[in-house]
Amino acid sequence: MLGIALFSFIACNQAQKKAIHASPKQEEAPSGVLLSLTGDTLQPIVKADAEWRAQLSEMEYYVLRKAGTERAFTGSLLKNKEHGVYVCAGCELPLFSSDTKFDSGTGWPSFWAPIRQGHVLDKEDRSYGMIRVENVCARCGGHLGHVFEDGPKPTGLRYCMNSVSLKFVKQ
Repeated sequence: MLGIALFSFIACNQAQKKAIHASPKQEEAPSGVLLSLTGDTLQPIVKADAEWRAQLSEMEYYVLRKAGTERAFTGSLLKNKEHGVYVCAGCELPLFSSDTKFDSGTGWPSFWAPIRQGHVLDKEDRSYGMIRVENVCARCGGHLGHVFEDGPKPTGLRYCMNSVSLKFVKQ
């Protein structure tokens, strides 16, 4: 019985991964979203591990550089309802607009689309015996969270992000 449940879970995750990569449903950012924040370029940022450790808090380093996860319902941005832009905590690249944030009930800030196509990249994640789609910052490669196909319209996607991977810039 446990084997059947595990097989179903893995098969579902594989189908999800294929569907996300096969037909990206990302929409353009909603009109009126400020995208001209400082550092809005995809020029790669490469730093030595020691530089990242010096720049980031212990938890930011654990999540952004080691693909860790903050505990559910503990993130400072989970209940944020202010209007603005969520940027990468590692390099300040604009990643998500507050216009695409929604309450998924999962315990992590969730968004239905990145602020711009190409700012959030997908990577295959095979950790913990699962196959998932990990999201990383396109500029610094920092781990942000994962994307799932159970989000609201118009994309049907749920970008489930760690609060510690993001900083909020109020507009």
